Amino acid sequence: MFGVKAPPTTGIRLFQNSKFQLAPGQTEAVLTEVPQTKILAQIPEDSLNSVETSEQPSDFSAEQLSTIPISQLTSVSALSDVQPTDWAFQALQSLVERYGCIAGYPDNTFRGKRAVSRYEFAAGLNTCLKSINDLTKSATTDLLRREDLATIQKLQQDFASELSILRGRIDNLEAKTAELEARQFSATTKLVGEAVFTVAAASNQSGTNNQAVFQNRVRLDLQTSFTGKDTLHTRIGAGNTPNFSFPGNPAAPGGVPTATGILTTQEGYANDSAGIDWLAYYFTIGEKAQFYLAPLLGAHTDYLPPTNPYIDNSDGGSGALTLYGKNNSIYNIGGGTGLGVSYKFNNAFQLSAGYLAGGGDSPANPSKGNGLFNGSYSALGQLRVSPNKKLSFALTYMNSYHTPGTPIFSLGFSSLQGASTISGVVGTSLANFPGGVNTGVSANSYGAEASYQLNPKFFVGAWGHYSNTNIKSRSSPNGEIWNYAVTFAFPDLFNKGNVGGLIVGVEPYLGNAKALFGSRATNKVPLHVEAFYKYQLNNNISITPGVIYLNAPDQNKDADALIGVLRTTFTF
Repeated sequence: MFGVKAPPTTGIRLFQNSKFQLAPGQTEAVLTEVPQTKILAQIPEDSLNSVETSEQPSDFSAEQLSTIPISQLTSVSALSDVQPTDWAFQALQSLVERYGCIAGYPDNTFRGKRAVSRYEFAAGLNTCLKSINDLTKSATTDLLRREDLATIQKLQQDFASELSILRGRIDNLEAKTAELEARQFSATTKLVGEAVFTVAAASNQSGTNNQAVFQNRVRLDLQTSFTGKDTLHTRIGAGNTPNFSFPGNPAAPGGVPTATGILTTQEGYANDSAGIDWLAYYFTIGEKAQFYLAPLLGAHTDYLPPTNPYIDNSDGGSGALTLYGKNNSIYNIGGGTGLGVSYKFNNAFQLSAGYLAGGGDSPANPSKGNGLFNGSYSALGQLRVSPNKKLSFALTYMNSYHTPGTPIFSLGFSSLQGASTISGVVGTSLANFPGGVNTGVSANSYGAEASYQLNPKFFVGAWGHYSNTNIKSRSSPNGEIWNYAVTFAFPDLFNKGNVGGLIVGVEPYLGNAKALFGSRATNKVPLHVEAFYKYQLNNNISITPGVIYLNAPDQNKDADALIGVLRTTFTF
């Protein structure tokens, strides 16, 4: 007896009227297949029954069957069912035993001792024919016996009408199924949440009064899909995360504080205020182009792939401890409202471009000096090259303009939430306002990023960026802004899911501060050293202790600072 190796929903392709030829004088043949019409049959498991040959009475043995002339056998074309004692049943059983063309059920058993319908039998027959055909194609010698070829031709002739009927029915079913699948998707929304608790303390050489704090930030991201290939992000943020205060540069314009050492969790709302802190829509066109639309607080990193995924984590609660440590600071230039696109030519090359305007409500304001094209903006172009799975590097260009009062490294904020005065998100006060608070600045910025996986548990990365700024309404030299770093990540350190990280770099600083602000400006390089270890408690909770050392946080002398952090992240 035979059984079909398939679960209830498994599709079996049926071939109608296959023709097999035997050369004159040839006693064995290779089964060949003429192009045929394919149809798909869904066969319920309980109808794919079988009978043990040792238990079922039989008119013919497998050996006897091949010696009986087919012309003497009674045709089964008029029968409504195929019985275990019928010739067709015995013929197919003989083929199964000789060629192993039907393996049976997954537990290698044949089930049932009852007749099968002609359609069920036709499905089993086709499965056997297809298996025999595959065997003969891969064989180096002729496998098919002359007697078996005659048996196959007779079976195909007797069950031709069933195959034809099934073809029509299943073709119609496939068309209806395809129509249902095309229409079955409905708009769905899921909630992705993150809550971050941070205990932190900071001290510095000049004795600025920073108290130990217990801060929190919560983000609820409503992710809505309309087609199954797009996502609308509506994120609500709330928290109480003001940043630490460090001594400023003597030449700091307008008393603007430094933005060095700002924690990732301090990129949010202060004083327990809440609101929509990100609104964006992703969709694809074709298989290679992904588009990004951001009506509110968009960032260039939203549509660019991360250089080091273990350091750069967009949610701010799983990667580096500081905004500077996440990625190249060139990505923090500008932000706000706009669009981005990434086109992946192949696995090796990806081209990205984006335009983001203003910060806060500026792009929505129709008055002079605002809007999409008459206020602050940043336009980016980047080529990413990945020669293999271990190595990746990118070259980035950014053209930007920053209206008076807007920091260069704003990330789309008009000011850092919780800061008493205007501030950027990374870098020194002089780097954010190289022409002063009341002067507009345009900039051409150039960046490079790279990462290399030495082994599955060790990633090394590096980045650098240079900005040449043109200070409006002043005859002073152009400002020169620099930032660079090397990063190290240790995935699965001590245990699976844990990550160790080390960032050593220099936050954005004004390289020619004395030329722009005179002798009162100090021009030290703001060194940033950050180390952390993320312990993954379970799939939803991680604990990350770490320490950040800042040397000359605002390019100032004798102002070294140390920040200790214990971050707990809940994701759901």
